[in-house]
Amino acid sequence: MKKKTLVFGASLKTNRYSNLAVQRLVANKIDTVAFGLKSGIIEGVGVDTELLHYENLHTITLYINPTRQEEYYHYLIALRPDRIIFNPGTENPEFYKLLRANGISYEVACTLVLLSTNQY
Repeated sequence: MKKKTLVFGASLKTNRYSNLAVQRLVANKIDTVAFGLKSGIIEGVGVDTELLHYENLHTITLYINPTRQEEYYHYLIALRPDRIIFNPGTENPEFYKLLRANGISYEVACTLVLLSTNQY
């Protein structure tokens, strides 16, 4: 498995992009973990509702709006990912500054597009 990824804001609703992201990550054989408001399973990946300390994360892909992100800043930084992807609607210049200050790179991009164009 490559580029272990946390889908942060995963939804059990199949019409949500975060759900599709979990599906596509699994299809691309990327080790995937997920955090969301409701526990369940997406493509064999359990959706956690507690903030766990995930080990060896390469990427966190965000699916929560900027206002909701603030309460998770310290938690997400403490996970020490190599990068955080800000999907459409999650852009957050305030958080970018904190990530830069902590040596974490970020991308403003769509995880689904990155996967479909082999740029993930």
